[in-house]
Amino acid sequence: MEYKIVEKSLFARIARMVLKSRNVAMVLGKTIHLSGVKRDAFLQDSGWLAHELCHIRQFQEHGYLRFLWLYLKESMRVGYYNNKYEVEARIAGLKGEQHLLASQKADSTVNPTELPLPSDVRKES
Repeated sequence: MEYKIVEKSLFARIARMVLKSRNVAMVLGKTIHLSGVKRDAFLQDSGWLAHELCHIRQFQEHGYLRFLWLYLKESMRVGYYNNKYEVEARIAGLKGEQHLLASQKADSTVNPTELPLPSDVRKES
């Protein structure tokens, strides 16, 4: 799947403020916008990457403007967390984490407590 990553994105920064989160990754079309997280750290989190790749697929499946409308309508109807597109992406993220081999996890130099959490599962302060 082809995609682009934009660090320090204004769009993600706005989403970060709205969601009151330390870090955000969000998708618009085929571009993953990041704020509060660096590209390398984001790419090392296979679950988070799978979550955002699912959103890219959703954009491709529904079309750019139609998906934005459907996503917004669904969020207004049931809220962000229960939005069916977010639920589908969270499931994809869990599957992405499971595909990471145990040996890769053991060899990883990344401390899991340093990795950003997707905004939909962030801990409240």
